[in-house]
Amino acid sequence: MIRKLFLITTIGIPALAASTELRDVRLSSGAGSAQVTLIFNAQTPHKLFTLEAPDRVVIDLTDTRLPPNVRAPEGTGPVEVIRFGERPKGALRVVVQLKSELPVRSAWMPRPDGAQLIIDLGTTAPAPLIQSAAPQKSVRAIHAPVDSDRDVVVAVDAGHGGQDPGATGRGGTREKDVVLKIARALAERIDTEPGMRAILTRQTDQFLTLRERIGRARAAQADLFISVHADSIRNRAVSGASVYVLSERGATDEQSRWLAERENAADLMGGVTLTDKDSTLASVLMDLSQSANISASMSAAQRVLIALDRVGEVRKPQVQQAGFVVLKSPDIPSMLVETAYISNPFEEKRLKSDTHQDKLASAIFTGLRGYFERNPPPGTRFASLRRAVVASVTEVPAAP
Repeated sequence: MIRKLFLITTIGIPALAASTELRDVRLSSGAGSAQVTLIFNAQTPHKLFTLEAPDRVVIDLTDTRLPPNVRAPEGTGPVEVIRFGERPKGALRVVVQLKSELPVRSAWMPRPDGAQLIIDLGTTAPAPLIQSAAPQKSVRAIHAPVDSDRDVVVAVDAGHGGQDPGATGRGGTREKDVVLKIARALAERIDTEPGMRAILTRQTDQFLTLRERIGRARAAQADLFISVHADSIRNRAVSGASVYVLSERGATDEQSRWLAERENAADLMGGVTLTDKDSTLASVLMDLSQSANISASMSAAQRVLIALDRVGEVRKPQVQQAGFVVLKSPDIPSMLVETAYISNPFEEKRLKSDTHQDKLASAIFTGLRGYFERNPPPGTRFASLRRAVVASVTEVPAAP
């Protein structure tokens, strides 16, 4: 029995292709909510409705082909399973079976290589479906470039290096070596995505201080900083990835340092300068800047953590907060990714595998891209594409 039919009107999406191709299906979930993303080479006419017993969301896509290599992700959260079915006249049906009834919202969004249909399930979906041209979590430092349609810049930092090998696995694998390979793979993947560009803080077996790593990211006018590591612990049975952002205590410690050096520290997020402010106002401005930065960092880190969970075990299912020095730039959203435990023999073996390194890099990239799609920095190509979308969703009661 059909409960509701949703009519979608969208402006500013690439022209319809003669034959549309469904290229990927992605699923992320939270407590009582989920988001399904269908990625196409172009937009296509579609109809979305719900069925009950069992509860399902059905999307019928006109003149759409399903390549043999496209697979539905496994169900997670409130989503039981996602299925495909061929329909008459070359149409494709996508069925999202739910564990219980949930509110549904959907809209098309452009991509550099086509379009995507985003379906939010539940009232607490991972991110708002429609945002203003300047999302609240999108922040910009005065040093960031303002050229229209510029690339977003991601600073990729391979941990350790040179005389600092980092952790060493039982088989002799050194953290500094494997994280450099993962960082290179991540940078390469970023550079192949239209609208994104990567810089590596180190490209060789080089020692850098933690402050030098931050400095190189700022010099490159980075929109986001990500430091790649491989964890170690005495208990060799411990395994899994984890993601960190700066803790409030770490932010407080750094605030004192910046305020003491504000004659040289000049700019913060949003083009705010400290040099001409008295101590009280400078402290307030620094606090606001760091709060915005931690919020943006958390948003990006959550997406990366969800993506990592799809390629291997996640040790800590929630984003962690700590006072790592490399996370302390007050004007660049930053995260630290512990890709695995190099002290675990199985994970050490996987970390040495080129295939697994590529999987980790691809997962991290997926999370980063999702963050910039929803939180595009002003002046970027992502921001232009976001502004191009004007979508309205009208709920029409089903016929009796």
